[in-house]
Amino acid sequence: MHNVPYPAIINLLTKTIVKNLSWPDWCDWEIEFTPHLLKRMEDRNFNEIDLREMLYHPKNYKPDIVEGRWIIETHHERHPWEVIVEPDDYEKLLVIVTAYPVWSK
Repeated sequence: MHNVPYPAIINLLTKTIVKNLSWPDWCDWEIEFTPHLLKRMEDRNFNEIDLREMLYHPKNYKPDIVEGRWIIETHHERHPWEVIVEPDDYEKLLVIVTAYPVWSK
């Protein structure tokens, strides 16, 4: 995994503005990229800056079907995207598993 030494994917201001949701503590942890994510970034034509922008402007979050993972709903280039994250409570890292555009629901 690729450790990215930058804090907070969602700042305190964003946490209070976005639908007044109660955001979990892991939103403020440093993030780590998986090799899978790095490959998908190349395949889906987005970069770290794009990903950070998506994470700084979330619309919602919900549990994933995989236990311990969460889906962050966001936008990229005016299109809905989902970012799958897995909090690592022991290391206090937010592991970014993958990100993808949402074409239909």
